[in-house]
Amino acid sequence: MRFILFSFLIMGTALANEEKIYSEKDFIKKVAEEVAAQVDKIKKSSVTDLTKEIVKKNEELSLKELELKKREDALLASEKDLAAKYIEVDRKQKKIIGCLDKNAEEEKLRITQVVDMISNMRPQKAAEILSVQDSFIAVQILQKIDPKKASKIFNFMDKDISAKLQKQYLQMKK
Repeated sequence: MRFILFSFLIMGTALANEEKIYSEKDFIKKVAEEVAAQVDKIKKSSVTDLTKEIVKKNEELSLKELELKKREDALLASEKDLAAKYIEVDRKQKKIIGCLDKNAEEEKLRITQVVDMISNMRPQKAAEILSVQDSFIAVQILQKIDPKKASKIFNFMDKDISAKLQKQYLQMKK
């Protein structure tokens, strides 16, 4: 008798470990049973426990909403700060560009004034002055002087300085 009972017990365990295949009808029945079991479990829980759980979840949601609101406010503040900095950089850039343009115009005016002075000098005196000038400025001045006058000035310069200035003059972009 014990042997038979033991055999049924082993067979029952072996059958329980096998994978079960359900028909659609059996599957729906099994799902309904599981849902009913979960509902019964919830019914057995006290309403107080459920209320506490709902209140706890609600508080957690409120805290997360508050954190998200803080992040949103911080992002808006950063965005406004960035926009203000962009406006300030743009203003400074325009000011710098204005200064550069003004300096370029003033430099052109000064060069024009020097061109007028050099044009009214004798070629020998002009050659002495341009020989000691910065070569870039000297070439700019020579470029704006009458070519006949410039050639006379080149003739009165030291050969090395004259060659250097003529080379720069030829390489200069107009």
